[in-house]
Amino acid sequence: MTNETAPNEFLILGFSGLQELQLLLFFIIIATYICILLGNISILTAVCLDPQLYTPMYFFLGNLSFLDICYTTTNVPQILVHLMSQKKSITYAGCVTQLYFFVSLVGTECILLAAMAYDRFAAICHPLKYTLIMKRVVCVELAGICWIGGFLNSALHTYVTFHLPFCGGNQINYFFCDIPPLLMLSCGDTSLNEIILLVAGIFIGWTPFVCIILSYIYIISTIMKIQSNEGRIKAFSTCTSHLTIVILYYGSAIFTYVRPISTYSLEKDRLISALYSIVTPMLNPLIYTLRNKDIKNYLKKIFMKILYLK
Repeated sequence: MTNETAPNEFLILGFSGLQELQLLLFFIIIATYICILLGNISILTAVCLDPQLYTPMYFFLGNLSFLDICYTTTNVPQILVHLMSQKKSITYAGCVTQLYFFVSLVGTECILLAAMAYDRFAAICHPLKYTLIMKRVVCVELAGICWIGGFLNSALHTYVTFHLPFCGGNQINYFFCDIPPLLMLSCGDTSLNEIILLVAGIFIGWTPFVCIILSYIYIISTIMKIQSNEGRIKAFSTCTSHLTIVILYYGSAIFTYVRPISTYSLEKDRLISALYSIVTPMLNPLIYTLRNKDIKNYLKKIFMKILYLK
């Protein structure tokens, strides 16, 4: 790429049209970010320190919490700085870095949710073989595939995105550096980028999603064969939290990335991006904590210890 097609910095328009609400938005977003950190750190601490939670389900939940902390941190601090400053810009290198890590973590979460569905499938459909199927080494390998797959996928997207010419300007009508607004900013041919987005979306987005759906078809079929109502309710309760997050996350992430550039509407897409990049990570700890007796008991125990020390 030549210097004529690579701007030194990008201007992040973000909330520029809501000048009178910038202070209010700052406090809302910082409160949300604090909730994300506290909620996910609490779950991560519980999973790491409580021996009763040393199981495959909580191993993957710990990965999910760490993932949510990381990928909200790639963009929320920058959003907060831009809300309180006059100059709302990001360097070219900063934009490349932000895009790479954000897309990496989004892709990792897509695959991780499928790994979590496989864990629930093994637990409910093959309970007698569960400990053999989900051995510790298998869990680590599945988690490794999730992380490596997400980062390799992002490396490809980042490479092809920043080899486009950006001679049409440097104003990004978005909250942060992401693929859709950068493609719209380019004055070059983005057909290759769209094809790569579509193909990668099939492998990183749709394939895990279909695997999740198939897993839950088998899971629900198995649950319905359980004779007692109490047994069915208990089995369903271990799946509903994960299924809720899948619906929230996949619905917004697939909508953002797996469609033609001609259908992009950044005004609407900004709301969708806020859903999966800020709202969903905040809801994940609430969904899992409110519906999970083991984590609630651990957090209550820690809270009582803190009160006792005081």
